[in-house]
This record gives sequence, C-alpha cells and structure tokens, in this order.
Amino acid sequence: MPGTWQVLFDGGHQQRYLPDRQAVLRYVLAVGPRAASPRFEVHAETGRVLLADGSDGGCRFALVEVIDLARPGEIERLRRELAVADE
Repeated sequence: MPGTWQVLFDGGHQQRYLPDRQAVLRYVLAVGPRAASPRFEVHAETGRVLLADGSDGGCRFALVEVIDLARPGEIERLRRELAVADE
C-alpha cells in the first residue's frame, strides 16, 4: 500500500497530503459539499524521484482515482467503502 496519499481539488488550486485511503475518504466526504468543484483527484505515492546528479528529488505520485461527487451515487459509494474499511 502507498505511504502517502495526495488529494487535489478546486481545479488543482488546493491539495492535501493524507496518511491513508480512509483519511482520503473522510476528507472528501467532509470537504466535498463545500468545495468549489465536486471533482477530487486522488494520487498515491509510488516511490522516490532520483535526480540526474544522484540526489533525492522527493516523492513521486501517480493518479489512482478521480472522485466526482456530482456523479449519481458517488457519495453513497464512498460511505460504503469507508464503512467496510472501518470494520
């Protein structure tokens, strides 16, 4: 499982780093109704970036999912996933 998760929203103007998938779901469900856009891009840490000189360039993230709260049933899907993960 990835170490850190990144959530981008409001057209990429806002981002948050969260520790796990459950934290991502909780955050999206809490912030989503008040966000300027219902679309959230979820990225997961995939490793480190090694620069040409051999130094560490930081974390690399890959897009895992796009959550669109405007999609019918999306909020209920997230709540179900969170409920199963919390069991």
